[in-house]
Amino acid sequence: MGKLTNAVYEIHVLDEMAERDTGINQVHPLVKLIVTVVYITCAVSFDKYNLLGLLPFLIYPLILFELAGISIKSCIKKLKVVLPLVCFIGLFNPVFDHTPLFKIGNIIITGGIISMVTLIMKGTYALMASFLLVATTGIEKICYALKLLHLPSIIVTQILLTYRYITVLLSEANAVFQAYSLRAPRENGVKYKIWGSLIGQLLFRSMDRAGNLYDSMLLRGFQGEFYYARSQKGSGSDYVYLFSWLGIFIALRLINITGYLKVFF
Repeated sequence: MGKLTNAVYEIHVLDEMAERDTGINQVHPLVKLIVTVVYITCAVSFDKYNLLGLLPFLIYPLILFELAGISIKSCIKKLKVVLPLVCFIGLFNPVFDHTPLFKIGNIIITGGIISMVTLIMKGTYALMASFLLVATTGIEKICYALKLLHLPSIIVTQILLTYRYITVLLSEANAVFQAYSLRAPRENGVKYKIWGSLIGQLLFRSMDRAGNLYDSMLLRGFQGEFYYARSQKGSGSDYVYLFSWLGIFIALRLINITGYLKVFF
């Protein structure tokens, strides 16, 4: 039951990170969104065997962790649920791909091993970049950037409400499971026979809570669209940040590091 409370706490901590007054937090949200999308696109576009080409892309999250004052340990802690899933996806590559690529001593390194590591790195880069975007920008400013890109309002509103009220759903789930634990103090977890009834109760409680929230939104004048953030004009430093990172990503993507290593070694 404590895991649900901890999940709510972690979301609040993430929002507090976005409210800090650091240099990277003050960069225009649209600029950070574009940089993040281009970074992930460049990283995942590498060939499944091009492990060396991916390595230099680690520079982006490392620099942002330093600029934002966020430890890599805290990022891994917050992504500990998703990272194993990313690693699991590539675990079967060595089973199906036995193409020998090179040897390290007497050990043959197959294409499946390289593609597995490459896939894990791509997923890790994408997760870290997304985490840094949310931790340094905040969901309201991200939605503001999406509006500037003329994304349909209904999609932007859905993203905002899903993120904003996920804590409400977790709180309701925590209340349901706490009530169950008080009625069955000797049970180790929830019996599978009553999973359906508990989920049904959670659904009804969530629907009632959602109705109350929507009524309160209407009373405050909600007409189908939020004002996500104050209008923010781009400054000269924002353009420098944007074009510097875009230039770095394009250069790292186009440079054939494997070819250079073959020349020197």
